[in-house]
Amino acid sequence: MTMERRKETWRPEAVIFTGVQAAGKSTFYRERFFETHVRINMDMLRTRRRESLLLDACIAAKQPFVVDNTNVLAAERARYVEPARAAGFVVIGYFFRATPSEAIARNRNRSGKAVVPIPGILGTYKKLEEPRWAEGFDALFTVTLTAAGIYVVEPTAPDPPAAD
Repeated sequence: MTMERRKETWRPEAVIFTGVQAAGKSTFYRERFFETHVRINMDMLRTRRRESLLLDACIAAKQPFVVDNTNVLAAERARYVEPARAAGFVVIGYFFRATPSEAIARNRNRSGKAVVPIPGILGTYKKLEEPRWAEGFDALFTVTLTAAGIYVVEPTAPDPPAAD
């Protein structure tokens, strides 16, 4: 394959994480994407304005990025999926499956400002909408973290057919 051909077929990645606090999203980012993708994260950026500026810069530059937020609602994920798809990005979703008790147990290992109040974790879990292919993902995976700290990544099954 010629160099020109590779340039034509390469598409940058927009990776969207979904999961409650302490589900393992940030550690997964560091292990899998730190060297190749910009991290967009509200804990660091603090405001939607800053987040929007960084997202817009990544899209304009065709820079691969990861949105490392809880993104528990489809409407929240749409703010990243739609502009990335419109700009020709490959949009990949990772759903971090964790029970409330698993997230609370991991949260106990955090310190300082990283500790999330338990009602916050439970409230996020209550609102959680699992990502669906219909949201516009090109690939969708489910991630579980074993007791040994190993990430298991599996393709997510297609959405069930819509009821008539």
